[in-house]
Amino acid sequence: MFDEKVEQLLNEQVVAEMYSANLYLSMSAWLRDKNYDGYANWFYVQYKEEMDHALIFYNYILNAGGQVKLGQVDRPPVDFKDIREILDKSLQHERMVTGLIYKINAAALQVNDFKTVQFLDWFIKEQVEEEDNASTNIGRYDNFGGDPKGLLSLDQEMQTRTYAQTAQLAVYEGGQ
Repeated sequence: MFDEKVEQLLNEQVVAEMYSANLYLSMSAWLRDKNYDGYANWFYVQYKEEMDHALIFYNYILNAGGQVKLGQVDRPPVDFKDIREILDKSLQHERMVTGLIYKINAAALQVNDFKTVQFLDWFIKEQVEEEDNASTNIGRYDNFGGDPKGLLSLDQEMQTRTYAQTAQLAVYEGGQ
């Protein structure tokens, strides 16, 4: 069983992760429409990872004796000025998600919910990676994206990213 506030925050995080997925899918669609297929691929893979994150929270709530209460997922933006705006919004969004996870962690610590604190440890580490990736994407774009050949090279590099199901998802799928 969960503390009511912790359970509510965990449920809100499921919805936040679904929003993250939709945001990245929207970014991918915009990029594909503009023929930035590599960047579109990178954000499509990000969409899949965010769906994994939503399912990890979903399964954790159920496995730990809580009740999943899904809320409405807001519509993400669909129009962007350029790649740089997408990269900026990606970093801003990841920082916001980090704050949400810290909020759950603080609430769990307050009520000695150490199982949730331990569960969130992986997400805290994951957010370090997410923010680093977003920052790196901005830096690389700023360094090379102003040159058409540089932008083409970056776009081709982004095409190489592949999706692999998050190992953490397997831990919480099916009550394992």
